[in-house]
Amino acid sequence: MAKKKEDPKLEMFKGLNREMDQIARDKGIDKMVVVEAVQFAFLSAGKKIFGEDKEIEAHYNEEDEEIELFEFLNVVENVADDNLEIAHDEALKHDPECEIGDVIGLKMNAEKLGRIAAQTAKQVIIQKIRDAETEIIFNEYKDRVGQLIAGIVRRMERRNLIVDLGRTEAFLPYSEQVPREHFRPGDRIQCYVKEINRTPRGAQIVISRAHEGLLTKLFENEVPEIYEGVVAIESAAREPGGRSKISVSTKDSSVDPVGACVGMKGSRVQAVVQELRGEKIDIVPFDADPARFVCNAIAPAEVSRVILDEKNHSMELIVADDQLSLAIGKKGQNVRLAAKLTGWKIDIHSETKMKAAAETGKHNLTSIEGLGENLADLLYNQGIVSPESLVEHSAEDIARITGLDEEKIAELQASAKEFIEYAKSQNIEMEDATVTPEASSENAEHKAAEVTAE
Repeated sequence: MAKKKEDPKLEMFKGLNREMDQIARDKGIDKMVVVEAVQFAFLSAGKKIFGEDKEIEAHYNEEDEEIELFEFLNVVENVADDNLEIAHDEALKHDPECEIGDVIGLKMNAEKLGRIAAQTAKQVIIQKIRDAETEIIFNEYKDRVGQLIAGIVRRMERRNLIVDLGRTEAFLPYSEQVPREHFRPGDRIQCYVKEINRTPRGAQIVISRAHEGLLTKLFENEVPEIYEGVVAIESAAREPGGRSKISVSTKDSSVDPVGACVGMKGSRVQAVVQELRGEKIDIVPFDADPARFVCNAIAPAEVSRVILDEKNHSMELIVADDQLSLAIGKKGQNVRLAAKLTGWKIDIHSETKMKAAAETGKHNLTSIEGLGENLADLLYNQGIVSPESLVEHSAEDIARITGLDEEKIAELQASAKEFIEYAKSQNIEMEDATVTPEASSENAEHKAAEVTAE
């Protein structure tokens, strides 16, 4: 007895439903996404084989596990375009009830797609599933930007680390790594989610170990008062692997924000230090008064006097001679972090150098005809420290400081201009009344004292 030959159509699609279920489970996507991808793939292959001009649709028949291709044609009396029209007489063979003007769908032979079309379909399916997977991962992780995330280090690619998050992989660029830290494949790592991007290869999650956000989120996890909103982190500044500063505040007078972050016997801050592999952390009490806030930020150095320049958003801090190195820090690290933390430009001067600068500045002012020592002291203490600054200030400002009338002020400014012109004509360099790190005779380390917040 001859064996019955199996329908080639059924052989072609055998197990299709099971395969799509498996793909959906493996990729974590809805089965309908896979079905739509397969339909689109067969539609693309169909148009490639039968013609791009034809009106073709692809449908998945779940019962027969078959992708069906249908060609839609307009029923007409006389055919002008074979790709879009069918004669009424011919259409009656497929649908006895059709009339001129109707549109009928004719099932096409999917076996004609062939190997090349099947390969094209496979590529389209892979791309569609990849796009769907990218969209799912992007939507899942886009709300986690700015949060902490944990994963396992898998491999290194050109000094960049690839971290397994479970569902997908994250990218830790070399620029976002801490020089002192070294991880090996298999190490567990905690990072800050910096951004997520769509790329041709899928969703790319960029993580960081150097971002200030890692510091603030670690404190948020360790300090319940921060998580509950009782204590707030106002700002943070880091030099990854070296030292960090955070400023904290609270509206509850019964809560010590610094103490809450330090914890019992330093347990909370030590947990953060341990996660950051020994990075030193200064916890600074925030103050609405900028001068006090900057003084807090420059700790452990003690500040003797603050000169505030709101116009240029800068401050000059005067410290005792023995506090200068402490205020500046190693290679300027302390003052640099304080500037980043507060957002103010900070200049630090020793009392000795400031005293010398004051004497020089007052001497320059008393060189102006009609300006005595008492008036020079008054002007200098209010920030008018040189003939140039006397000329630059408005008459209203000078009148408010000195109480002089406009005529006298005009005479003083005219004399200051004459003094400046005379000094230029004689190539006389007037000593600057202010001390800057560049002008200081202190060692090279002190040249880092002038810092602008980035």
